This record gives sequence, structure tokens and C-alpha cells, in this order.
Amino acid sequence: MGEALKLNTSLQWLSDMHIDNVDFETDSKLTGDAFLSTRNDLSEFGCIISSCRSLFSSFFSNSRVEFIRRQANMVAHAPAREAMYLASPAVYFEIPNCIETLIINEML
Repeated sequence: MGEALKLNTSLQWLSDMHIDNVDFETDSKLTGDAFLSTRNDLSEFGCIISSCRSLFSSFFSNSRVEFIRRQANMVAHAPAREAMYLASPAVYFEIPNCIETLIINEML
């Protein structure tokens, strides 16, 4: 559920900013498979995935959503760990300290 909510929030945020050409990566195989599936799911999880699909098809023409193993997705996993300690949602306009080194290492 958490990964589906993160995907939905990311899609909303980037569509509001009119940013396209984005590769969305999730380390939840269930979320990745559900997003790519054509099956309808009437559960709360399925409704979130349906919202993700709708946003994606409306605003992201040259983008993709894919599953990536957590070990290979440390840049996404680090802020998820940090979020556990936040009392409320946060929006970062600069690179958070928890991932700055990871991003720099991936660029090398």
C-alpha cells in the first residue's frame, strides 16, 4: 500500500509541475505488476493503482513504471527509511542529505 501511495503522490506531483519523460521505479514487485496489469482490483490498493494508471496515461507520454530490486534502488529506499521519522509529509526542493552521496556515486 505504501509503495502504491508513493507512486501516486509522485505522479501527482510531477504532473502538477508539468514534468514528463520520467522513469518511475518501485521496489515493490506487487505495485509494479499491478500497475502494468490490465486487471481491475476493487480493493483500496486497486483504487490507488487505478488512480496511478489514470494520471500516468494522462500526463506522461514518454515515461515508464518498472520494478527494480531494493538493493539496486538505494536512492529511493533511503528517503523511505528517513520518512519513518518525520511527523508530517515533506517536500524537498534540494537534494536531501540522506541521498546526496548515493546520487553522486550513481553519476560517476
